Amino acid sequence: QVQLVESGGGLVQPGGSLRLSCAASGSIFAAYAMGWYRQAPGKQRELVASITYSGRTNYADSVTGRFTISRDNGKNTMYLQMNSLKTEDTAVYYCNVARTTDFASWGQGTQVTVSS
Repeated sequence: QVQLVESGGGLVQPGGSLRLSCAASGSIFAAYAMGWYRQAPGKQRELVASITYSGRTNYADSVTGRFTISRDNGKNTMYLQMNSLKTEDTAVYYCNVARTTDFASWGQGTQVTVSS
């Protein structure tokens, strides 16, 4: 069974930084491009960054230049370095396969709150 476990969220002031981690079971991590998603209150879940197994990355316009996605294939772990955080980045962040259907079971996510 696929397991996705997100961690690293917290409360940070605007302009601050956080690094999120996603531990994934090996079967899914090796087979698919992976992505970080977020869901803010009252909004739909959105893909903010994705990375292929070989390391090719893609970002939503709203986070380009501020967020960096990376992965350690040997550890089945993916990361999201978030810098220059804004209040609008406040959301629950999830990791999953980077596609529009047939997602793995969603983990509990990690809460990121950007507030002064």
